[in-house]
This record gives sequence, structure tokens and C-alpha cells, in this order.
Amino acid sequence: MDWQSTPEDTVPSSVVSEQNRLAMLGRPPVTGAWRDGDAPGNRRFETIDDLVLESGVTLSRPRIAYETWGELDADRGNAVLVLHALTGDSHLAGPAGPGHVTAGWWTGIVGPGLALDTDRWFVVAPNMLGGCQGSTGPSSFGPDAVEWGSRFPHLTIRDQVEAQALFADRLGIERWAAVVGGSMGGMHAIEWGVSHPHRLERLAVLAAPAVSSADQIALNTVQGEAIRMDPAFADGDFYDADDGDGPYRGLALARRMALLNYRSPDELNARFGRSWQSEISPLGGPGRFQVESYLDFHGNKFTRRFDAGSYVTLLGAMNSHDVGRGRDGVEAALNRVTARTLVLGIDTDRLFPVADQEQIARHVPHALDGRHATVISSHYGHDGFLIENEAVGGHLRRLLAS
Repeated sequence: MDWQSTPEDTVPSSVVSEQNRLAMLGRPPVTGAWRDGDAPGNRRFETIDDLVLESGVTLSRPRIAYETWGELDADRGNAVLVLHALTGDSHLAGPAGPGHVTAGWWTGIVGPGLALDTDRWFVVAPNMLGGCQGSTGPSSFGPDAVEWGSRFPHLTIRDQVEAQALFADRLGIERWAAVVGGSMGGMHAIEWGVSHPHRLERLAVLAAPAVSSADQIALNTVQGEAIRMDPAFADGDFYDADDGDGPYRGLALARRMALLNYRSPDELNARFGRSWQSEISPLGGPGRFQVESYLDFHGNKFTRRFDAGSYVTLLGAMNSHDVGRGRDGVEAALNRVTARTLVLGIDTDRLFPVADQEQIARHVPHALDGRHATVISSHYGHDGFLIENEAVGGHLRRLLAS
């Protein structure tokens, strides 16, 4: 559930004020979702069969947007499913351009000669159900040609994985060579291993838990409330706002709150300290700390590529996550996993700490490093799985070679 690592985040903090000024030019759109009629970019689309949700609601023939890299073997045995985090999408690799507001979020991992070597593997990345980059979600048009908005049903992680399984059926892929996911995508990945053990040979769960804790649910809840409290959210039915004023204030605030969970305290302190953005003394009048400007920039940028309705929907799905629900508990559920499994944690992750990954590694039968999680060291906290390409890529290579 993490921001996409972009060049803007690596520039000196003294430049952030200018970036922030440019990001603020013009009102953000009502929604940053990809909409029908927009340039498709590299997306493909697949309509799946009717999906009966855990709530009992039937979602009629939802659409899944996806991208692929590499070539599928004749025996369809080299397909790798990559599942994105909360604010990710199907654009794993490739430049920004028409249809893609940002460059690929895992360009250091996916490509020829990289850890997910597209000369060997057929890599498939769907936008999750409920998302806002081409798959059916709150910003999509319902059967009556009006955006779903508040009518969009509640989703669970299991619902989203079932949609992914139906999507795999449409592609004719009976068994994945590997299923890989980080953060919210890691929730999907472990759910794949539990609910469809016969359909994957290898599994990579990166910086994700087996069950969302009370602390994690609380963090999600306050982000959702930040959006709901924005009057422009209109209970989720904001897409036809007469004045073009969408709930960008609440969405930007939710994003700023989330970023504090994704990065480590040491990284923020070392990068910004108590530096001020201007010459104004902190004791002499109004002014801004550089870290404030940094958060504002990313919050404002986020409103141009994401949808408030999807954000609320996906937070609810994350809160539902519990592989042990209805399966005699977490330990019994994890024992169902038959795939060779990489369980990777990050030593500075304060969102999904290493203890979460240790719980998974203790109980899946074929963890790559025995009964312990594989732990990498990173200055970046939870976002390390997006940034530490050498370390993460090395462990993915180990898994794919096994």
C-alpha cells in the first residue's frame, strides 16, 4: 500500500517547494482514475465471469485491466503473476506517457536480464478489482451507464483474488510459475497460496501480513475518514460534481497520512531534520518545514492519479484480510500452502513489521529460508520493497531458480 517511487522523491529537499508550487497549479481533477475514452497506453482488458462476492452480492461481468511483458511458452508454464500494492496499478515497467501518468513502479525488477527476466518469464500484472486504473471500481460505469460511486459493493481480499483466478482462466493459465506481491499485493499473494494452492508453483510475499492487525486497521480507518469528511466526497457520489470540485483535499490528506507509515522515522529525520523551506525563522512567524512541503507535494500529486472512491474501497478490503477466517485459524490456513515460498520482510518497516512475516514463515510448509522470514535491511521502511532493487531482486532470483 505504498506510493510509487518516482524521480521527484530523490531530488534535494530544497527543490520540493518548486515542485509543490507546480503541482498546485490548477485544481486537481474530480478523479485521477483512468476513464473509458482515455488513451489505453499498454493496457489490455479482459471481462471475467459474474463474480459472487463474500457479501452475497453478484458483480456482473467485471473488467480487469492488465499489462504483460515477455512471451508465453507453448505449454503456458512460464507465467508469473505480479500483484500491486494499494496505490499501484498494472504499469510495472515502462515510461510515463499517454494512458500512464507515472512511469512503471518496478522498473528495477521487471525487464530483460532483471530479477523477473522477461526474456524467460511471461509477466502479467492486473489492476486489482476495485482499483481505478482500468479495472471495475467505483469510478467505472455501472450497468446503467452511471458511475458506481456509493453503489459499488464492499470487497474483500478474497473477492479480489477470486477475480484474479477468473482472470487467469480467461488467459488460459491453469498454474502460475510464481505469484508475487508486496504490501496489499502480498495479502493477495498469500491468499492465492491458501485458497488456490494447486494453481501456483512458487510464491513471494513481500512486506505483508497473514492478517490485518487492529493497529493496521486503525491506520486505514483514519485515512478513510479523512476522505469521507471532505464535503466534496458526497458519500461517494462525487463524479458528476457540477462545480468540478472533487474530494481532492481529503484524498491528499489521506495520502500524507499514509506516507508516514511507508517511510522510516530515521529516513525522514536524516533527510529533512528540522530544516525550513524558507528563510523565515520558526520563532518569527509563519513558515514551513521541508518535511511539510514534501508531504504536501506527494499528496497533491496523488490526487492527479488516483480516485477517492477506490481508495476507500481498497482500504476496506485490506481491513478484511485474514487468511485464517473460517479456516480454523491462521496456522491451519498457512499449512495449506504447497508452493515454495519467499517470505520477505524489511527491518525498518513500521507498517507491516517483520513479526508479521515471521508468522507466515513459521507456518508455510516450504518457506525458502526455513521457519524464518528473509529480512533485508533498508533505510526506507516499508517502501524498501519498491526501492531496494538489488536486495529484493536477489531473493526473487533465488526463488525463481528453486
